[in-house]
Amino acid sequence: MAKKKYYVVWSGRKTGIFNTWAECEAQVKGFQGARFKSFESKADAEAALSNGKAPAKKTSFTKKPTAKGKEEAVGDVVWDSVSVDVGCRGNPGIVEYKGVHTKTGEILFSHPEIHIGTNNMGEFLAIVHGLAWLKQQGKDTTPIYSDSKTAMKWVRDKKVNSSLKRDKDTEYIWSLVERAEKWLKTNTYKNPILKWHTELWGEIKADYGRK
Repeated sequence: MAKKKYYVVWSGRKTGIFNTWAECEAQVKGFQGARFKSFESKADAEAALSNGKAPAKKTSFTKKPTAKGKEEAVGDVVWDSVSVDVGCRGNPGIVEYKGVHTKTGEILFSHPEIHIGTNNMGEFLAIVHGLAWLKQQGKDTTPIYSDSKTAMKWVRDKKVNSSLKRDKDTEYIWSLVERAEKWLKTNTYKNPILKWHTELWGEIKADYGRK
């Protein structure tokens, strides 16, 4: 049986101590700058709330329990970072992508519409473009956020595993993918590639708003 937890919300729609994750989630999901943490005893939760101080930014926060009943630790947003996202019309379909500064929303780089591609291929290209751009800027510790686990895995593997058929309509995006794969195999980087947790933080800052 899972241990009872108490959730303190310092910044959310409502603040205070909540007895369940569902109650806590209702206050923080999609709330920009939400600050919360779980505690194993009510006394600890009350003490933390009375102190009036949210955890430091590097403190891990708890997320919705996984299917196995465990909680996934999620840190606060690193605002000095790059967020990437794709705009698609159909999947496969027309693809474009951009990278923005996570805090300000300033567009740092973008790629115009590609005739035919997939969302994950666009996400992959956006991450690699971000890595190359940060390398050029000499920012080797700046994180990149993506909301695509598949694209993040492809970057780690340095190989795209897409079922998109290569033909005259898809040749261009495949040529971009090959160039990106080559970049990964011939360059090194230290930049963390982080998962953007939409369920906690709302849409990624590079979102095209087409959902």
